[in-house]
This record gives sequence, structure tokens and C-alpha cells, in this order.
Amino acid sequence: LRTAADSCRRILNEEPVIEAIHAGLECGIIGERAGELEMISLGPDIGNVHVPGEYVNAASVDSFMKFLLDILENI
Repeated sequence: LRTAADSCRRILNEEPVIEAIHAGLECGIIGERAGELEMISLGPDIGNVHVPGEYVNAASVDSFMKFLLDILENI
């Protein structure tokens, strides 16, 4: 979490919003099976999720990839 927050500030020039929400289904499934893990859920900006008309904001994909690569480089 600390690494991702630092990357958010460095790459996206944004203060991260850190909160627990009822989403990130994969984190819930993995956490249930693997036990105590610190997990985050992240991705590009998407809308109308899991219904016809789902979309991704194409401009957000580039910044997301830079963000993700920075996290991976700093783990």
C-alpha cells in the first residue's frame, strides 16, 4: 500500500484516496483463500461495469500503465 501510494504521488501527481469499499471481488476471493495479505485493487477508469455499454477511458490506460510499472519497479 505504501509503495502504491508513493507511486500515485510520483507518477499521477495526486494524493491517493485510501479506503475500504465493497468492491474488488478478486481481492476478496484471494484473501479468503490465502489468509492475511495486504492487497490493493487498481486499474484504469472504467464505467458501466459488467453491463452492456461497459467502457474504459482510453486516456487513463496510459497513465495507469506508468503507475503500475512504477509500483512494480519499487516493490
